[in-house]
Amino acid sequence: MIAVPNYINPEEYLEIERQTPIRHEYRRGLVYAMAGGTDNHDRIAQNLLYLINSHLRNSPDCRFYSGNVKVNYQNEFYYYPDAFVTCDSRDRSDRYAKRYPKLIAEVLSSSTQTFDLGEKFTDYQKIDTLEEYILISQETQRVECRRLTGPDTWETEVYGEGDLIVLKSLNLEWAIGELYLGIDP
Repeated sequence: MIAVPNYINPEEYLEIERQTPIRHEYRRGLVYAMAGGTDNHDRIAQNLLYLINSHLRNSPDCRFYSGNVKVNYQNEFYYYPDAFVTCDSRDRSDRYAKRYPKLIAEVLSSSTQTFDLGEKFTDYQKIDTLEEYILISQETQRVECRRLTGPDTWETEVYGEGDLIVLKSLNLEWAIGELYLGIDP
């Protein structure tokens, strides 16, 4: 991730986002242009969207979002996760940013993997409503689920080829192979 080298405040960032078709993420005063993804990244994200949307489509409380809506925490950061779910009614008033997700998912890319596994997760842990953080590999059938199990206690469960993925926050499970349908080697 390469940042624009000037500090800007959150209001300036949001104004930039409204005026440009290029998406940017914001972290503590620095703005980062989002890189384009691969076809496999897009396919995995689409498969995930389908699986979760099919499960939540009749939910009166929960909403599912793709990588076009931001997750925000106290103007400290604005990120575009590949997918997230919020079931908090407070998230219905802002059409551009949500603040109370219960599940966030990222499809890992070589350019963002280190950040997604480290600092981004540290940032996301500040969100009181977050219960699960899902990291999906493009290279192999591997899904890492970081799950909140107690106050400030996160456990990691790794799923591999042939496993059944369990998202406890959504009461949802599916075979890992379904995430990788249509992926080119």
